[in-house]
Amino acid sequence: MPGTPDTTDNPTRPRCLLAFDFGTGQIGVAVGQTLTNSANPLAVLKARDGIPNWEHIEQLLSEWRPDQLLVGLPLNMDGTESDFCQRARKFARRLHGRFGLPVSMVDERLSTFAAKGQLQSQGKRSSSYKQNPVDDLAAVIILQDWLSDPAIATAP
Repeated sequence: MPGTPDTTDNPTRPRCLLAFDFGTGQIGVAVGQTLTNSANPLAVLKARDGIPNWEHIEQLLSEWRPDQLLVGLPLNMDGTESDFCQRARKFARRLHGRFGLPVSMVDERLSTFAAKGQLQSQGKRSSSYKQNPVDDLAAVIILQDWLSDPAIATAP
């Protein structure tokens, strides 16, 4: 992608990141910065059997110009890989292949549960998931976890 930020310079410089909560029907996206150590919901993208509209992702990348991408890894509660992990890893590899940005995986256990809890605390019922999807909030949690400890990231 032309104009992609150079991530080989000073590793302590402020960086922008996008995080993805991968799903087969929807993919949540959050944006965050190391300078402010904060993350915010950005979008819930439609997907078809896990395949997004890549143009929408390219638009987000052009707008935010992230230095790195994160993808949630849906591990089982005991830490073993779920069947869905391979699909999330494939999505991460496709992100890297299409856009040339570094991509890391982040354990996303309980991120959707926590995101639904956030909706409930805002007075929104999690049962109305179609009206109030939590995928972007789950992506925020993934990104906040990474901001708290970047060492948790693994390779796709």
